[in-house]
Amino acid sequence: MPIKIPDHLPAVDVLHRENIFVMTHGRAITQDIRPLQILLVNLMPKKIQTEVQFSRLLGNTALQIELELVAPRSHTSVNTPAEHLQAFYKTFDDVKDRNFDGCIITGAPVEHLPFEQVDYWQELCGLMDWTKQHVHSTFHICWGAQAGLYHHFGIPKQPLAAKLFGVYPHTVEYKRSILFRGFDDTFFVPHSRHTTVRRADIEAVPELQILSSSPRAGVYAVYARSHKQIFVTGHSEYDADTLAQEYRRDVAAGRPIAVPEHYYPDDDPAQPPRVCWRAHANLLFCNWLNYFVYQTTPYDLSMIPEEHAQEP
Repeated sequence: MPIKIPDHLPAVDVLHRENIFVMTHGRAITQDIRPLQILLVNLMPKKIQTEVQFSRLLGNTALQIELELVAPRSHTSVNTPAEHLQAFYKTFDDVKDRNFDGCIITGAPVEHLPFEQVDYWQELCGLMDWTKQHVHSTFHICWGAQAGLYHHFGIPKQPLAAKLFGVYPHTVEYKRSILFRGFDDTFFVPHSRHTTVRRADIEAVPELQILSSSPRAGVYAVYARSHKQIFVTGHSEYDADTLAQEYRRDVAAGRPIAVPEHYYPDDDPAQPPRVCWRAHANLLFCNWLNYFVYQTTPYDLSMIPEEHAQEP
C-alpha cells in the first residue's frame, strides 16, 4: 500500500521517481480500509528534505498511511519557505483534539542548548504529554529521543568530547525485540550529534528497556516497556548525501569538523559516500508500523485515550 500525503508536497515527485507508490486523495477514499494516521513533528531545519526522508520510509510498507505534518508555532523557521509551511503544516493547536495511530518526533540542531532554553521547549513538552493520551505509539529520533527521555523519565543528555559523526556498526542487545525482527547480527546507522545519554541513567529506570547499542555510538534504541514510546539516537532516515552536506557546510563555514567516520570509501571526501544503512532503515520503520502501530492500534481512534487510561 502507498503513503497518502498532500497532493503538491515536494516529496510526491521525489517518491514517484523512486517508484514508491503515492496515493491521491480520490484513490484513497475508494479503498475500504482505515489508513493509519501518522503525525510527523518536524523539528529539523530543512523540513522539505526531512519530509521526503520519512515519507520514503513510511511509504515502503504494505499499509496505507496518512501523514500529517506539524511544526512548532513558537519557532520561526529560516531554512524552509514560509509558503511551504503555510501550505502543508499545522501547529499542535490544530491537531490536539485528534487521535493518531503513530507519531514521529524528529531530531533538531539545538543540542548546544539546555532543553529549557530551546524556544519551543514548553510547546514540545505539551505535545509530548499529549501523545501519552492521544497517540498509540510515539517514535522519538536523535535530539527528539533525548528530549523525550529527559521529559518523561528525567534522563539528562551529556556532552561528548567531540561530535559523533559518521556511520557506525550496531548490534541488537534484546533479542526478543520485535522492533529489530529480521535484522542482521551487525547493522549500520548514521549519527550526527554532540550529546549522548548514559547507559547507566537508562538502566536506572525500570520502565525502560535498552534494545540496541553500538561500541562507538553508545545506546541506540530504547523503549518503554509499555511499547508506547520508542527512543532512537541515530538517523536511519538519512539520505546517502545528508552527512556529506553537513560536512561540506561546516568546512565552508570554517568550523572544526572531522571527516564522517566509515562513510566515504577510504575516508576520502572526494569519493561518493557508501550507503550501508538503507535496508535496515526500511526494516526498522516497517517493524514499527506493523508491530507497534497497525497490529495493536484500535480501529476506532476515539478509543486511544481510553486505551491509555487503562494502562497500569
